[in-house]
Amino acid sequence: MSQTSTERLREYLAQLPPQSQALLMREFERAIERGEDTTVANFVLGQLRKIVRGAEDDVRPRTDDPVRLLFRPLEPFLLDGNVAARPGQIRRASLSLVWQWLLRDGAPDQARAFEAALVEIRETGATHKVEPAVRKLQLATAEAVLRLATPVPGKDTQRALARVGPPEFVEDLLSIGSVMRAREALDTLGSRIPSFLRVFGEPQMASVSDVLNVPSLQTPQLLPFALSLVMQKLSEPWQIIRLAIKMAASDDEVRVAATPYGIAVSIALHDLSVLAASLRVDIRRGRFEDVAEHLKALHDGVRGLRTELDLRNDSAWGRHLAAIRADISNAVQSEIDSVPGRVRRLLRQRPDKEISSAARVDSTEVDEVAALIDFVAVCRTYASELAINEVTLRTYSDLQHYVEQSTEALVESLRSGDLRTRGYRQMQVSAAIRFCEVLFGQDYASLMTRAAENALTGERKPSRAGAT
Repeated sequence: MSQTSTERLREYLAQLPPQSQALLMREFERAIERGEDTTVANFVLGQLRKIVRGAEDDVRPRTDDPVRLLFRPLEPFLLDGNVAARPGQIRRASLSLVWQWLLRDGAPDQARAFEAALVEIRETGATHKVEPAVRKLQLATAEAVLRLATPVPGKDTQRALARVGPPEFVEDLLSIGSVMRAREALDTLGSRIPSFLRVFGEPQMASVSDVLNVPSLQTPQLLPFALSLVMQKLSEPWQIIRLAIKMAASDDEVRVAATPYGIAVSIALHDLSVLAASLRVDIRRGRFEDVAEHLKALHDGVRGLRTELDLRNDSAWGRHLAAIRADISNAVQSEIDSVPGRVRRLLRQRPDKEISSAARVDSTEVDEVAALIDFVAVCRTYASELAINEVTLRTYSDLQHYVEQSTEALVESLRSGDLRTRGYRQMQVSAAIRFCEVLFGQDYASLMTRAAENALTGERKPSRAGAT
């Protein structure tokens, strides 16, 4: 494969959600262990590992890691960081605690035998023996974990659970055991759903519903995981609520909530909340690279839930959605309100006597303000659904008016300004033209660039083009 093709592949893989990357890695590793044609699998797996681990150097094959091999069925559902887990998710940090418990109390003989089998496989190269050894320990683990997590009358379950770890990780035990026991059913589900569902209309919902209609996946414990697996294949994950509406044969939230699939709505709302929190953190830290993508996902999700579900304002779901909109509005509005002031500080036409010969315009601040102006423009696109319509439209209009007038005034100042301050004025003009490009487009920015060049050489300034 050529370098260009490799780069395109890595770019595509990097754009996949983390859960989809994990799912692909799991399937390619299984293909290798089964001894199938491994050329393509090894190549793609190598690219995925570089992306996921963030390193270009050679690393130990992950099939050598007993913990990862054991808990591989959980990969699509693992949650990193300190974000609260929802139904259909398991904290990654719980796995190492469960492994230590297995070695100590849960299934010590089986766990030690598994480690010894991996050592032998590495030494002999008999990779076809990995899968049977893994599956044997997975079954033993599922039974041990479920036995521990299931309350038994007259037995001090809490003391046994406390030996595994803190309460927040103990909460994952029942999910870990259930998913590992239902590995085949979840694998079948994942293999029978298309890898990417750009459209999730009636035909696609009917197909997915048929695949989901397996008794082992319809339990309260496993259905959220099955739905999470489907969500990872959707171009717009919030559309998982359509399955709940289909099952209820109604968009009334009371009827939807009464079905087992009502959990899909809670999952969608939780994920929107997490995305809104991520947006708030990015804005607070001045990271705007993913803001447009996050705002679009939030806009589409909020609009989808509001239009496809008949939500009551005073219901739990209705209040949750209202809280998400308020969270987005508060995070975005505080940042939008700061933009005009920062623009004015950079473009204010100060008297010559206030400008020293060493005065400079900070290029880093110009970049930050340009990103903020672009942020306001992006917000304008999604403003109505996210409860930020008025402030966004007003701020964007004010910015257009102020930047247009300031750019013209600063260009004119180049004609007659003091030579001592001309360098500073030129830096202001460059900043203003940068802002014009964001607000009015490349054509107007190019026109003002030529006007500035003419002003410096003493030629007549061309007439201004109207702002778009």
